[in-house]
Amino acid sequence: MPDSDTTDAAGAAATATGRERLVSGPGLLLVWLYGVMVVGAVSRSAFQISTEFDRAPLAYSLSAVAALAYAFITYSLVRGGETARRAALICCAAELAGVLAVGTWTLVRPESFPDTTVWSQFGMGYLFIPVILPITGMLWLRKRRDGATR
Repeated sequence: MPDSDTTDAAGAAATATGRERLVSGPGLLLVWLYGVMVVGAVSRSAFQISTEFDRAPLAYSLSAVAALAYAFITYSLVRGGETARRAALICCAAELAGVLAVGTWTLVRPESFPDTTVWSQFGMGYLFIPVILPITGMLWLRKRRDGATR
């Protein structure tokens, strides 16, 4: 069990370098969920792009974009620090905009998507995690900012 001096020293070192941990407590679950989404989106898009790209290039490309967004957010959360927090917050907002745009598009014009993407129908194929995750991420990142300023 770490003593309080070790914990305080680690916190002081993180503050001195400007890299506060973003993945403590519930943030660990957030990182884990983003990591799962990275694996799901990367494997799905890589397979579909390499085997069936001509069938639904837009859908498969959007799945690859989702994978990149998930990977960047995961990296930013693990990296920590104010710059990474801001970058992750912006990327979560962009991810949410993408989920809402693609989700709406797949409902209004389903013929544009002969195959589904990670964000199709607001992430229904992924238990709606794609629409819930960026909202949760933005709330967590805002909380971390508020906690850092106190």
